[in-house]
Amino acid sequence: MIHYQYLLFDADNTLFDFDRANRGAFHAVCQAMDISESDEHFALYERCNNALWRAFDRGECTKDFLVIERFRRFLAQLDIERDPERCNAVHLQALSHSSFPLPYAEELCRTLSFTHRLYLVTNAVAAVQRSRLRRSVLAPYFSGAFISEDAGAAKPDVAYFDYVFAHIDGIRRDNCLLIGDSLSSDIQGANNYAIPCCWYNPKGAPRPDRLRIDYEIRDLRQLYNIV
Repeated sequence: MIHYQYLLFDADNTLFDFDRANRGAFHAVCQAMDISESDEHFALYERCNNALWRAFDRGECTKDFLVIERFRRFLAQLDIERDPERCNAVHLQALSHSSFPLPYAEELCRTLSFTHRLYLVTNAVAAVQRSRLRRSVLAPYFSGAFISEDAGAAKPDVAYFDYVFAHIDGIRRDNCLLIGDSLSSDIQGANNYAIPCCWYNPKGAPRPDRLRIDYEIRDLRQLYNIV
């Protein structure tokens, strides 16, 4: 029995190993910009980057600001002079060539594509994400991809989901399921739009009290018994 005909998958760290791609892109920046690469420096970059993405999810900054500002803050913390715009260009170029599926993602998408309609819902940089999706082994299994820049709004904004629903024939709030790893964009977005959601939580992070989480999985294969 099919419970949810339309599956809305987040991309990064839900189906794609973004951590691996991100570390590779950071390596490319360090190589191109003559920056000493270390675990400490990567952790510093991640703190700058993640803080800005959280601000983006709250609607406090634009994506264009975010992608440059993260490197500006990173370089300021290191007290070195480099061009943050050039750092970002190198980073995005490296990311656009990286689309590593997470364990069981290909098997899951291939199997579900025979019985369900699969869509990607992502806030990532549009040019980068299109390139990554085009190169991905998962691409044949998806009926469409909705990138926030194209929608004119981003998860968790209701306007983003209005855009998604306007472009999928037959979708309703009761026949779709959003699957994602981010509490602030995926799960909050599903809460805002009153659609069912599944939190992909492979590391077993504490479950928050403030959000409705209809399902929680730590292995993608657990979706088979839900959808």
